[in-house]
Amino acid sequence: MEATGGPEELVSGELVSVAHALSLPAESYGNDPDIEMAWAMRAMQHAEIYYKLISSVDPQFLKLTKVDDQIYSEFRENFKNLRIDILDPEELKSESAKEKWRPFCLKFDGIVEDFNYGTLLRLNCQGYTEENTIFAPRIQFFAIEIARNREGYNKAVYTGIKEKEEKEASSGGDKGANSRGEEEKGANREGEKEKTNEREEKEKEACKEISKSSETTM
Repeated sequence: MEATGGPEELVSGELVSVAHALSLPAESYGNDPDIEMAWAMRAMQHAEIYYKLISSVDPQFLKLTKVDDQIYSEFRENFKNLRIDILDPEELKSESAKEKWRPFCLKFDGIVEDFNYGTLLRLNCQGYTEENTIFAPRIQFFAIEIARNREGYNKAVYTGIKEKEEKEASSGGDKGANSRGEEEKGANREGEKEKTNEREEKEKEACKEISKSSETTM
């Protein structure tokens, strides 16, 4: 994914398209317009938080629920060949697909809070846009995103942002680099230690944030 700004700017721009999708007639979703708008705001907030997390933390370290291992195991046992890098809506929304997904989802009733709550799900591993977003039960979102994180499909979002940040940092630090010599090497070693510590702290905070968002925004 090409990153044209910071995570917050990127997310805000893409969510405008999602907002348009959610402004469709209420009968598209079967709810009262006021209720639907309240739902849409919560779903958008959850999507924004999640995208910021996979942009700022290596997704393989994220823990989305207390039962990630169980969700992933059950998901791949039941949907072994389901392609998750690019989802086919028919694999989620057709009548035959619903029949297959229903028993999987019901297994997490009482285990995952609001397991069937409406959530925004990306069709591919790029950003949240109108064309790339569908509505799915919360447990379906968790199953697919946990698998994407563990199988490496969401890594492109994180690396794209990091590569841009590193490029900007290196272009600003090239001037006078040769004159700094060994002093800069020592500073770089210290900087790497700081980055490692910062990454570890960010990973811990990210795990707490996605857990908190699951309880408060969904």
